[in-house]
Amino acid sequence: MTVFFRPVRQHWKATVSVMFLSVILSSCMSSGEEPTPPDKEDRALIRFVAAEYSTETKPFLEKLVKDFEMKNPLIDVELQVANWDILDGIYTTMISKNQPPDLLNTNVYAHFAQDGLLNDMGTIISKELADRLYPNLVAMDRMNGTQFALPYVASTRNLYYNKELLEKAGIKSPPTTWSELEKAAHKIKAAGAADGFGVDLTDNETQAYLSYFFYGAGGSWTKDGKWTINSPANIAGLTYLKQLFDKGLTDPEPTVTTRDEKQRILGGGGLAMLISGNYFTSVVPKEFPALKWDKGPIPVKDGQPPITFAVQDVLISFKTDHTNKEALSKFMDFLYDDSAYGDMIKREGLLPVTSTVGSRMSIQDNVMKGNLDALSKAMFYPVGEPAWQAVLDYARKMGDAVLYEHLTPKDALDKLQQFAETKSGR
Repeated sequence: MTVFFRPVRQHWKATVSVMFLSVILSSCMSSGEEPTPPDKEDRALIRFVAAEYSTETKPFLEKLVKDFEMKNPLIDVELQVANWDILDGIYTTMISKNQPPDLLNTNVYAHFAQDGLLNDMGTIISKELADRLYPNLVAMDRMNGTQFALPYVASTRNLYYNKELLEKAGIKSPPTTWSELEKAAHKIKAAGAADGFGVDLTDNETQAYLSYFFYGAGGSWTKDGKWTINSPANIAGLTYLKQLFDKGLTDPEPTVTTRDEKQRILGGGGLAMLISGNYFTSVVPKEFPALKWDKGPIPVKDGQPPITFAVQDVLISFKTDHTNKEALSKFMDFLYDDSAYGDMIKREGLLPVTSTVGSRMSIQDNVMKGNLDALSKAMFYPVGEPAWQAVLDYARKMGDAVLYEHLTPKDALDKLQQFAETKSGR
């Protein structure tokens, strides 16, 4: 009896338990309530459009993004790397489709800020990163107290030259004034081996060469909040540049061959001098290891003090319906991390905009120290002017008109001045 009764009792308990559970489940189902699923982990998307500085840019950024995503599995970075020639078209198309980049590497920002399209970077970046950025560069990226852009990389400009060509022409030191530049270019041209001075008036560099000769004449793009494009000094600068071309002392195609192409021509011995950025020292000797080269200051009008000119590129963030500022902040910390950022600067031959990387590289390299000292006191484009992008686009059309006598330098700058004032509403 004992053996028989014990299994029956256990079966009865199991039956009662199953019936009780069924009643509970039935009750839950009849009430219309469903079990609540666990919360899904929120994912963030960052659309990052970056400028291509060299063949090193894309593979470097692709690896950086992959490393970041591995460490931050809930953040996806959609990367596009574009050559400067097509960069504007890419992000303009994205904006027109209401899918602007969350992060854009560019050289303009003020017109976007004026139109209310940009996030305040001051509310995105970490304090640690903000404290490492060079203050003079940060100040240029601020409008009415709002940090609409952040410096990303910089470069200083100098006169680079083929030492052998200058020596063969009997020139012992690089020209520092306009009269010396003209004489040197004439001697080199007379020797018959190369063109004297490279001038880039193509789409990407017209504003640069205008700046070299505006500032070299004692002029400027703006002064006291007003455009000064057609000032006597600027007209003198552009007139001198045209005279060099008319005398056959420049390369023959200023509006066709780009700066990068002219650097290769110099490396190959077909050009003696050109103004370029400090990236010249990394790019050209690598491609032309036998080249003997050196650099000097940008030549200025006789009687004018020497000038230092520099360019900075920036990062901006467009307002979107999915912008995740916390994710963006993490990515920017990763992008500017001393190790990765320092590696990028070395690869591209650019100048850092963070004090930590700048200090470390200056200790290791006196040339870098000199470049960063120059950067701290350099003249720049008027990037804080909302009309600058439009002025820049208009200026790009001036090269052929001025060089081939459709417009005199004064007429060209008068038109550009009028255009700038109209776009600025003043």
